[in-house]
Amino acid sequence: MLSNSDIEALEDILFAEPWGDDALDFFGFHGAVCASVVGPVKLSVETVFRLVTGADETPGGGIPEIFRQCVTQLAGDMAQALDMGQALELPEPEDGEPMNALENWCAGFVDTFLENEDEWLDAVSEEDTADLMVPMLTLSGLFDDEDFQNVRNSEKLSREMADAIPDSLTDLYLLFHAPD
Repeated sequence: MLSNSDIEALEDILFAEPWGDDALDFFGFHGAVCASVVGPVKLSVETVFRLVTGADETPGGGIPEIFRQCVTQLAGDMAQALDMGQALELPEPEDGEPMNALENWCAGFVDTFLENEDEWLDAVSEEDTADLMVPMLTLSGLFDDEDFQNVRNSEKLSREMADAIPDSLTDLYLLFHAPD
C-alpha cells in the first residue's frame, strides 16, 4: 500500500510543470498501473510516466525516484493480491465526488489499454477481452457512444458498472496470466 505521503509526493510530480495540465491524478495513475498489471503487456516505469503525465519524453533528470517506487510498489501489491485470489480494491477519494475519481481511474486504465490495444485483443479471445473491458470503457468518459452516455447518466447503471470492475480486473488478469 502506498502511504499518504507517497501519494502526495506522487501528485506533486503529476501536477508539476510542464505536464501538470495534461497529467492524470492519483486515481488515473492507479488505473494505468492496474492495466499494466492485469493486461498482457507489463509496462516500464518510463512508459507509465509518459502515459500518466502526457509527456512526450522522460524529464532530463530521469524519472523521479519516488515515482519509480510508487509504480513498483503498487504493481507488486496488485500482482500479489491477484496471485492470492483477492479482488483488487480501487482507491476511494477521501473527499469529493467518488464517481469523478472512478472516471479518472477508468480513464487511466483505458488509456493504458489503448496504448497496447493490439496485444490486449490478440493475446487471447478478443470477445472475452472486449466484454471484460465494458465497465472501464463505459465509465472512463473517453467515448461519446450513446449507450455509454446512457449508462453514465443513470446512477443505478453506473453503480452496477462500478461494482463489476473488481471482478472484471480479476478475470482479465486470469485471462492473460493464468496457465491454461
